Amino acid sequence: MATRPSTQHVRAGRPFPLGAHPEAGGVRFAITSAVADAVDLCLIDADGSERRIALTERTFGVWHGLVPGVTPGQRYGYRIHGPYDPARGLRCNPHKLLVDPYARQITGGLTDLRAAQGFTGDPERGPMSTVDSLGSVPLSVVSSPGGPDTGIKPEVPFEEAVVYELHVKGFTQRHPFIPEALRGTYLGLAHPVAIEYLTRLGVTSVELLPVHAFLDEPSLVRDGRHNYWGYSPLGFFAPHAAYASEPTHEVEEFRLMVAALHAAGIEVIVDVVFNHTCEGGPDGPTLSFRGLNAPAYYLHTDRGHMADITGCGNTLEAGSPTVVRLVTDSLRYWTQELGVDGFRFDLASTLGRARGGPFDPASTLLTAITTDPVLSRCKLIAEPWDATGEGYRVGGFGAQWAEWNGRYRDTVRDFWRGATGVRDLAYRLSGSSDLYDHNLRRPWQSINFVTAHDGFTLRDLVSYNEKHNEANGEDNRDGTNDNRSWNHGAEGETGDPGIRDLRARQVRNMFATLLLSTGTPMITAGDEFWRTQGGNNNAYCLDDETSWLDWTPEDPEAEAMLAFARRVVRLRSMSPALRQPEFFEGRTTPTGQPDLVWFRPDGEEFGETDWFEDRHTLGMWIDGSNSQARNRDGELVPDHSWLLWLHAGDEPAEVVLPGREYGETFKPTLDTSTADGSPANPGTLEAKSRVTLQSRSLLLLRAPRLAAEAADPR
Repeated sequence: MATRPSTQHVRAGRPFPLGAHPEAGGVRFAITSAVADAVDLCLIDADGSERRIALTERTFGVWHGLVPGVTPGQRYGYRIHGPYDPARGLRCNPHKLLVDPYARQITGGLTDLRAAQGFTGDPERGPMSTVDSLGSVPLSVVSSPGGPDTGIKPEVPFEEAVVYELHVKGFTQRHPFIPEALRGTYLGLAHPVAIEYLTRLGVTSVELLPVHAFLDEPSLVRDGRHNYWGYSPLGFFAPHAAYASEPTHEVEEFRLMVAALHAAGIEVIVDVVFNHTCEGGPDGPTLSFRGLNAPAYYLHTDRGHMADITGCGNTLEAGSPTVVRLVTDSLRYWTQELGVDGFRFDLASTLGRARGGPFDPASTLLTAITTDPVLSRCKLIAEPWDATGEGYRVGGFGAQWAEWNGRYRDTVRDFWRGATGVRDLAYRLSGSSDLYDHNLRRPWQSINFVTAHDGFTLRDLVSYNEKHNEANGEDNRDGTNDNRSWNHGAEGETGDPGIRDLRARQVRNMFATLLLSTGTPMITAGDEFWRTQGGNNNAYCLDDETSWLDWTPEDPEAEAMLAFARRVVRLRSMSPALRQPEFFEGRTTPTGQPDLVWFRPDGEEFGETDWFEDRHTLGMWIDGSNSQARNRDGELVPDHSWLLWLHAGDEPAEVVLPGREYGETFKPTLDTSTADGSPANPGTLEAKSRVTLQSRSLLLLRAPRLAAEAADPR
């Protein structure tokens, strides 16, 4: 090791805010490590040489100093002198150059895993490694504050939201009408062609797969593979640099992307991974948190062993004040400085499991987020599970949290493949009141989805019985086996026209069910135009054509599917009764009928025993005269009434429409038995008419408000 660094010209500065902040003719650096004996700030010059400066001021466990003459663009890192005692979870090692957890920019990658490891031999018992990691690990970069204006936030009411989950790179990487230099970047997503596509589809909110700076996990590094999804974070403040079209411009380009989406009225929701980091388990590299103060960041057992309830090698300690501050500081930065409108929290149950204990919806970290005056105004979406049984908490989060509704996904998949009846389906269609009608929650807090980034695409869901993940290099062992899929008679692609027609109809069934259910729908990018991953249900490491959206083929099936998707999204947006912000309560409406009625195929209301029979046909009537949807002025917006029939049987079924008390006439509006959703029999029907539902099909009928029928544009 070099001799101790100089302290010359370093002024005391202040401990907060943490990070590197240009001010007073230099940069103020501040980093927290309560266990450190000494901290060296390391400035890395263009030729790779290192200048070390000792930070001697320590306040509240924060080491800080203002260094004159340093400017934005300066690369830097830290070396921590302190205890190396793995038996107590302490792994300080001054031979390892560390990334600042609060760095606004991070450059470079992990090029030598051995050089980055803090140990020699056994990671739990071996001695400290003395290999210097400089030149083999990423570096922090001092960034300038501010940047392009991110525009006025759209503030889309949750009940009006249509969420679209996409990958920044994968969405535009193969788009022929986006300039090649911008494909796969923040500016590619900001391009008018991309935004025009989203607005035509009817998207109100894009949910971006992780854009925090991330690295390949150690297991991928060893095998020469790469992380594509990004669920392996290194820095919680820095946008991922690889998505910038110009080197070192990631912050500016991210802000420009947000501004372009905001100008189109589209919100930006970011998928954040505050449950683990890229440092992995004990045998992983020392890149940042591990070398600063591992027990302050990571969950450990009583004997100093790292605990793993995420399945990713480590778990951030949600009960640590250091982690609470890190998470809330990061979220505020992305909200206030980068313009983000909301967050989806990966494996969010870990945020409520301080010290790895039972889940607590009122945990310190979850409470800190929801009570923060800035964050409480954001859309907060939890993935309500982790890698353990204790962590499965669908419906268990607090009042301000929306949740990915895994029960919705499973029920809709099961119903349309004929594996379950209608009892659970009724809950999912009407907002999942069994899960969310408590603790002051609303139906839009159910984020309804049938597919997501992890799992089959909609096309693959109806084309494969089994996963086909051989390309991932793990002998098809990775990815879930609980797909609830059905190949409809042939595994994978087929030329059989009967199978192809049925598959397309089933995708239309699930897509329409998703958009017509009460709650907030989430579409996975590409599902609307018949995208396939060849049966791969875990393409996390495939940064190639498997994962990138293909915009080029002139495929009639894809074109028809996209036309259908646009039709259904538009129908939802124009129909307040189909996206109500209140749960149905059986209240009597101006028509004299309850707000929601369930019908059997014979036109009679469901009785108590009917729910427990093996039925595969369900009618759902919603009274639009008592719609609880409101306009932006807070006024109630009445709507037509709606009758939705869902039939999962493999033979056609005759149903009887309700009596005149539910509608004088019924107008078919959406029919999944046709390629574009236009009704096969569009004529107006009288009450008590008999209608034939095609096998495995969905039919939506409108019962018009008489005074408005002639003027209705749908």
